[in-house]
Amino acid sequence: MRLEGKVAIVTGAGQGIGLAYAERFVSEGAKVVVAEIDPDRGASAIARLGTEEAVLVRTDITDEDSAQECVDQAVARFGTVDILLNNAALYHDIDNADSSYKYLRHVFDVNLHGQWVMARAAAPVMVAQHWGRIINQASVAAYLYDAPVRAEFEEVKAFAYGQTKWGVVGLTKFLAGQLGQYNVLVNCIAPGVTMTEATRKVIPQKVQDRLASGSAMKKALEPEDLTGVAVFFASEDSRMVTGQVLCVDGGLCMPA
Repeated sequence: MRLEGKVAIVTGAGQGIGLAYAERFVSEGAKVVVAEIDPDRGASAIARLGTEEAVLVRTDITDEDSAQECVDQAVARFGTVDILLNNAALYHDIDNADSSYKYLRHVFDVNLHGQWVMARAAAPVMVAQHWGRIINQASVAAYLYDAPVRAEFEEVKAFAYGQTKWGVVGLTKFLAGQLGQYNVLVNCIAPGVTMTEATRKVIPQKVQDRLASGSAMKKALEPEDLTGVAVFFASEDSRMVTGQVLCVDGGLCMPA
């Protein structure tokens, strides 16, 4: 087991991709903190994980005190924090039609600044032990800037989801640049269309089909397809890899 004895915080692990990460980490020997804002989803995830090596900590990643409490509880229960997987994001309930500045700031608070808040809370523990892994989650939406839009101009759109996920790419590199000297490695996963409940709600079927058919492999992903990359970034196998973004999308985006 590649994560034997490691302690991981997985944000937004109550459902979808986050739950798949938590399940895989447990199977690889890690102790997992399910950092979830929704207590019902969190409790359901803990029941599904079915192990005393997984605990729920209600966490609002946009709140510094809540993020710090999550880290403190992880240390109190398991002794340390080795891995932070910043999966939580505003996606299931995102309103892509809202291009107001107020809503854009809200999406930034969750999808980008929330990852920074969690990294800020967890990094001191990792630096002190001279070992850590921070895995941020972006999206291929960061690269789909030329996706078809309505031809008739109405207003400058917010592109909130794509903007924030592009920000995660940059955040990854800045954190990697600061923390590498302490053997704290920071990398990023950019998933493609992944068949979760949220995707089925947010992305129309015809758009799902178009994106999948536009990939080299001509198919969408399942949450489990992302977990192997997460284990690689979380383990010693990635000991000389930092500041990297890996698109896991079946060949939809191939950034240089």
